[in-house]
Amino acid sequence: MTQAGLHPYWEPLQQAFAAHANEQVAKGASAYMKHISVFYGIKSPNRRLLLNQFIKTYGLPGIHMQEEIVLNAWAQPEREFQYSAMEVVFKLRKQFLPEHIMLFEFMITQKSWWDTIDYIAPNLVAEWFRKFPNDRDRVISNWMLSGNIWLQRSCLLFQLKYKQHSDQQLLFSLAERLSGEKEFFIRKAIGWSLREYAKVNPEPVKAFVEKTPLSGLSRREALKHLL
Repeated sequence: MTQAGLHPYWEPLQQAFAAHANEQVAKGASAYMKHISVFYGIKSPNRRLLLNQFIKTYGLPGIHMQEEIVLNAWAQPEREFQYSAMEVVFKLRKQFLPEHIMLFEFMITQKSWWDTIDYIAPNLVAEWFRKFPNDRDRVISNWMLSGNIWLQRSCLLFQLKYKQHSDQQLLFSLAERLSGEKEFFIRKAIGWSLREYAKVNPEPVKAFVEKTPLSGLSRREALKHLL
């Protein structure tokens, strides 16, 4: 049976999800995610296998169809649709357009939790910034001023996979600017972003942590592999 309000593009995937649903896994996933969503109860490897089979059979959507299928996925109650939409968009990253950043902002600020943000920031936002570097500072400035913790967390995490190509000055300035925040997800992101950069450039990270009044959580995370 087709789910009410579901975009035709997603219908075959919904049928596959329904066929592989597991109530016990779904309950556990919902509890682990603080009941922010309901789940079909499909573990990540199997969910990705179903998505890949779906794409192999039905293909990827056209670039100009992305927004409508993402918005539709975000309107679905099951979290697996949001995961699938993110991964479909990533497969189309070479076709990103300037206006995609507004779509990513929607994805970050709606149905927000760490599971979506931690994919969107280092994958979708990171690739968009690579493609449109002249727009990076404007977007980051707006997101930092927004007061939205998930946009701010995205500013910290988009460089996670940049490694030696990270903008050290930007990373340190954002970490310092947010160092007084009491929000757990910000403190954790400060430490995580610094820890990843420390894997390729440890000495500046150690020096930064030493001179910056970071929270205990941020400090521990940043120096996790350096002590």
